Amino acid sequence: MSDTKDKGKTTGRKPLSAPRGSGSGTVKQTFSHGRSKQVVVQTKKKRTIGAQTKSTASKPAAKKPAAGAGGKAPSKLEAAAAKLGITVEELVQRQKVLLQRKKAEDARKAEQEKQQARTKALEEKQAANKQKEKEREEAEARRKAEEAERKKAEAEAKKKAAEESKPARNDRGGKGQGRNAPPSQADIEAAASSSGGRRKGGRNERDDRDRRDQGGGRGGRGGDSKRRRGKLTIASALGDDGDRQRSLASVKRARERERERRMGGEQKEKASVEVTLPETITLQDLAGRMKERVGDVVKFMMQQGEMLRSNDIIDADTAELIAEEFGHTVKRVSEADVEIGLDGQEDDPKDLEGRAPIVTIMGHVDHGKTSLLDALRSTDVVSGEAGGITQHIGAYQVQLKSGDKISFLDTPGHAAFSAMRARGANVTDIVILVVAANDSVMPQTIEAISHAKAAEVPIIVAVNKIDLQDADPNRVLTDLLQHDIQVEAMGGEVQAIEVSALKKKGLDELTEAITLQAELLELKANPKRVADGIVVESQLDKGRGPVATVLVKRGTLKRGDIVVAGAQWGKVRALVNERGQQMKEAGPSMPAEILGLDGTPEPGDAFNVVDSEARAREITEYRQRMKRQKQGVATQRASLEQFMTSLKDGSADTKALPIVLKGEVHGSGEAITQSLEKLSTEEVRANVVYGAAGGISESDILLAQSSGAPVFAFNVRANKQARDLAEKEGVEIRYYSIIYELIDDVKASLSGMLEPEKKETFIGYADILEVFNITKVGKVAGCKVTEGVVKRGCGVRLLRDDVVIHEGMLKTLKRFKDEVPEVTNGMECGMAFEKYEDIREGDRIECFEIEMIARSLD
Repeated sequence: MSDTKDKGKTTGRKPLSAPRGSGSGTVKQTFSHGRSKQVVVQTKKKRTIGAQTKSTASKPAAKKPAAGAGGKAPSKLEAAAAKLGITVEELVQRQKVLLQRKKAEDARKAEQEKQQARTKALEEKQAANKQKEKEREEAEARRKAEEAERKKAEAEAKKKAAEESKPARNDRGGKGQGRNAPPSQADIEAAASSSGGRRKGGRNERDDRDRRDQGGGRGGRGGDSKRRRGKLTIASALGDDGDRQRSLASVKRARERERERRMGGEQKEKASVEVTLPETITLQDLAGRMKERVGDVVKFMMQQGEMLRSNDIIDADTAELIAEEFGHTVKRVSEADVEIGLDGQEDDPKDLEGRAPIVTIMGHVDHGKTSLLDALRSTDVVSGEAGGITQHIGAYQVQLKSGDKISFLDTPGHAAFSAMRARGANVTDIVILVVAANDSVMPQTIEAISHAKAAEVPIIVAVNKIDLQDADPNRVLTDLLQHDIQVEAMGGEVQAIEVSALKKKGLDELTEAITLQAELLELKANPKRVADGIVVESQLDKGRGPVATVLVKRGTLKRGDIVVAGAQWGKVRALVNERGQQMKEAGPSMPAEILGLDGTPEPGDAFNVVDSEARAREITEYRQRMKRQKQGVATQRASLEQFMTSLKDGSADTKALPIVLKGEVHGSGEAITQSLEKLSTEEVRANVVYGAAGGISESDILLAQSSGAPVFAFNVRANKQARDLAEKEGVEIRYYSIIYELIDDVKASLSGMLEPEKKETFIGYADILEVFNITKVGKVAGCKVTEGVVKRGCGVRLLRDDVVIHEGMLKTLKRFKDEVPEVTNGMECGMAFEKYEDIREGDRIECFEIEMIARSLD
């Protein structure tokens, strides 16, 4: 119908058709439902190179120029192109294509060889794995066979033991038991093993027959194979999954299960680590140090009733409990750990070298101490060559003619020496005690002896002013015996040298004595380590800034070192000796001035060289913070009241009352000391740390502050400097004019140090009539007072059948639901004990009071 409709229509485009020629033909196409169609097709001939060559050869040859006609001879490329019937350009292009094809073919062959090599390697690896698996299976089979043989051997041994014991049983049975004798334990075990083996074997045979029966009706396949085949899919139904293999993940899971089965399911024990805990830490940081999940730590805290997040801060105690709960060990660190390792390691004895001794000259005022220092300076050969000492910095070093060196420490008024001893920083090796031959031993001489003994350093006595007419050196040596100073001339070990600073006599003997004493002490130090030492004095110079005089104890201090001195730090910009000369370094026992600190340290502070500015800043910030905290707290005063408070708290180490005693004359001081010694008993005693005649000085305050003792002054007073220092250091000064008042105060203090006596007083009885069990309170006894009185908080004893079964304190005393202080005889009340509830009806309660009676010295 469409053909009929379209006959009269003309379009601008003709239908597509093949030309009818010799190369055309028809092809019949057959479709579904019996339809068919005739299609016109045309065959085209393919152009070949040979045909083109023939056509080219058929052309007239006149166009080719002859070689002998005077034209140029054609090249090989043109000849090849003419032979093929193509142009030179086409020939070149064709050669390029052929070359590219050759390269591609070579690359393909190389890739194919590589693929074959990889396949071969993979096959070898698989073969090796199979070999390993085979060896593992063989080893497992051998193990199982050995296990079976071992079990078999054990069974045979048991059977043999049973057979051996059978004749013995028969013998025993023949003697008195007969055939009714019970079987032995070995017979029972052998019978059980044999019967169990038969039952086990029978059960296995039946199971094998059942499996064969099930497999026989299904074409030889097991009955449970369909259950293990899995879900039915289209691919499995069509039979296309016959070549599917297990995935690598499935194989790994199976191997892991097999390994766990072999290991018996034992889980690997968690590794314990050492956790370093500061004073505060966050949960996240704690979990990281424990190598645990943050969620596990938060979950643990939630189980403990603490709702915390990962960034919440906890203290060190809580963190320690968490770490121990997770099975880790804990290492606690504190803020003070920044100073750990500041002093460095101990020196190797091989590195120690000899050093110059450090000498301190002490003595009474006007005994020639300063003159002796000036005379000793004149013995320095270096200063003589340089033109004398130009600057005095409190410490200096002298080089003798023999080449030995001695470092002298200037301590006017003993202030620096006492401060060093109070801070535990004694660097003095030898003390020279200067005593005038005309005055003999004076109060400050005795004080110097006390300081030297407290510092535990050897003493050399220098008897000065022997050039005077009234000089009596023997009297000096005799008076020193009263203070336990026995010189060599009197059979002791203390050296005594007679000198005259004014006439410069005996200086060589004094220096020789110092050198001899230093050799006996064997003073050594390591100069190759980082430096440390002590600060002798410090000042704030107007032009140079903070300047500190230091004495190097160990190592070598160099210019450019980073130094920490007390709460100050800085980089050493300059090193200056006592002559004002610049130095590059200062060795052991050498005094020097250092410039570059950020402040003035206190005399007696230790200085150390650190490796970095960050380390120095960290240490000084900690020390400054601790210093501010100490200043914020009330000053601890060495008073009698605080000493008694510390005794009540049990914080005192010993039951001894330290005292610094100053009197108007030696006689009164000795009388007071003897009276205080008579007050001492086996439990308490009065310890006179230092007693002397004269007014109270700054040295006395420093001595009392370092010893934690009050100062008792008998008919003497303290000067203004001493009063200001006592107020600053918190040392109590007590003034007395009557000796008995002083003794009574000390006696009262010693009596307060005695342990009080306990006295028990009976106050009443109460009988338990009924016992009530009250929720959230416990058991309460309903009682009736039968004798005396019962008081709240008194001591109680629970009597059952006149036997004491409990002794404690009364916690609750009520009458008609009201707390009452006491219940008298004949009245009823409710009573409850502290931490005890085993009370019964009919028990009796004995009430008593404990009275503390203070003891006193008779």
